[in-house]
Amino acid sequence: MLTSFYLVLLLALFLPAQTWHYHYGWMYFITFVLGTSILTFYFLKVNPALIERRTQVEKEAAQILIQALNGLSFIVLLILPGLDFRNHWSVVPEWMAIAADILVAVGFIIVFMVFKQNSYLASNIGTSPGQTVVSDGLYGLVRHPMYSGAYLIILFTPFALGSYWALIPAFIIAILIYLRAKNEEMVLSRDLAGYDAYLQKVRYRFVPYIF
Repeated sequence: MLTSFYLVLLLALFLPAQTWHYHYGWMYFITFVLGTSILTFYFLKVNPALIERRTQVEKEAAQILIQALNGLSFIVLLILPGLDFRNHWSVVPEWMAIAADILVAVGFIIVFMVFKQNSYLASNIGTSPGQTVVSDGLYGLVRHPMYSGAYLIILFTPFALGSYWALIPAFIIAILIYLRAKNEEMVLSRDLAGYDAYLQKVRYRFVPYIF
């Protein structure tokens, strides 16, 4: 499955560019593949139940819609930079693209740390038997540290791929992540004991003392 995903990623980046000489695309592809591969293979070894939860499908109607829009926007986010590169719509300095790739990598590191802290992270919104509220570590700083990492990955992808136009789908995804987090809080308040108290304790969703 991972190999198929990487093939799709490769085609989404380079087919629109109509060239393999798209160096921003290669830098991003290597960063993304390393990030997802380390996450997947590490946790397949040390916590396979977590990886299984990450493959579950959504059950909440609102989340099904949000994730469908997220998936569509992510495809546009990957395709648009290649078109931009081919047609020379944007001129992004190489230093900015390299810095953006570093921040994308930091996003993956944050997600890795969150996976180590919270074994109940699933791809669908809900609770599992025996689940308790995680309130220490990164969860003591923000309510949704995994989404904090995701924001770094998504919002710096346009710069990493050399496309200012790709900021449009990136911002759409950012809004959808915010809506997903709000709905997730509603579901967990309803279904997870102690979550309301956690919401009162940790005031910020994504960025400590800011947002």
